[in-house]
This record gives sequence, C-alpha cells and structure tokens, in this order.
Amino acid sequence: MNRILIVEDEERIASFVEKGLRSNGFTTTAVTDGDIGYEYALTGGFDLVILDINLPGRDGFTILRELREARVTTPVIVLTARDSVRDAVAGLEGGADDWMTKPFRFEELLARVRLRLRTAARAPEVTVLKAGSLSLDLRTRRARADERTVDLTAREFVLLELFLRHPGQVLSREQILSHVWGYDFDPGSNIVDVYVRTLRKKLGPERVETVRGMGYRLPTG
Repeated sequence: MNRILIVEDEERIASFVEKGLRSNGFTTTAVTDGDIGYEYALTGGFDLVILDINLPGRDGFTILRELREARVTTPVIVLTARDSVRDAVAGLEGGADDWMTKPFRFEELLARVRLRLRTAARAPEVTVLKAGSLSLDLRTRRARADERTVDLTAREFVLLELFLRHPGQVLSREQILSHVWGYDFDPGSNIVDVYVRTLRKKLGPERVETVRGMGYRLPTG
C-alpha cells in the first residue's frame, strides 16, 4: 500500500485530498507546516509527496531544493494556488515531478498520483547501499563492514538502511523515531540511542557519529 505525505496548510484542502486518497486505497499523513513536512519527507518513508508552496516555516520551493540536495528522490506533486508560468518552471526545475494549480479536480490529482507512482516503480531498484567500506544488501538483509559479514535484527536493518540512504547527513532523533518506530512513538524515549550503540558494537564505533544537540550521522568516508 502506497504511503503519501500531504504538506498543505489549508486544513479544508488537506482533509479533502486525504479523504479522497484514502478512499482509493492509499495510506496518508497530512501536516500543515513546511518544517515538519520537510522532516517527514526527509525520512524517505513515503512513496509520494503532495506539496503546497505557500507554507508556514519552509516554503515549498525550499523544501524541494533541500530534499533534492539531500538526494531524496521521492516523487513530488506540487499543488498550489500560484498559477504563473514562472513559478511552475521554477518548481519543475527545482525538483518537482508535477505541478497542479488550485482550484483542481480530485480525479485529475488522483490520475497524476497514480502516474507518478507507476513511473517511480519502473525506476531501477537499488539492491545494495554503500558508504565507504560499509554496505547493506537489501535482499539478504546483511551488512558488511571491512569485509566482515554482520547479521542484523529487523530494527537494526531499518535503522542502518536509513543512515545509508542519507550518508553524511545529520538525522535527528525525531526523524529516526518517525521512520524506524512510527510517528506515534514516545519522543522522550532513549530507544534511538540504544540502537545506535548496538550498531556501533556490530559495525565499529566509528560508523555512526554523534552530532551533539542535533542527532546522528553516518560518515561518508
């Protein structure tokens, strides 16, 4: 089941889109703030993002640019009241996969969502993620560190995959919690720190760096 993130500050529109997508078999998450939307999209836990441009916090153009700079390839459909050709060109050149203006017909949005998901599904599938001498085989669910084969638990696998999909990028505890344990997990828990320590024991203490006050990072070297 495809997961879709809706970043839209008009609650009426967000509710309308969310209801329509759910009735067509999609799993949805809706947020009204650009900063929160960016953090969610950055996890890579969604198959598609529907993004407004005029948002509190980060605007849609900034979210697009920063996602693509972070090598997040999730398809993005911009849904906005801004209807100038200049804005549309800027959005598409900035990394959007599609651009729709409000008011809109839900049937057209649904068709574009399905098209983008089909296109993304045809992209070559990456089966091994690498960073330096560390690799993770997504088929066998085993890691290799300095020629050692390492067996991982299910949670350790998802956590390492998250780091390897964002090498060199600082991931906050909140981002890690939302991706590995789900959005309803207690943000005050120290479960992230526990699992990072476990990964370090298995892979080597230098594999995951602590960035004080910010989170954790997988070095690229």
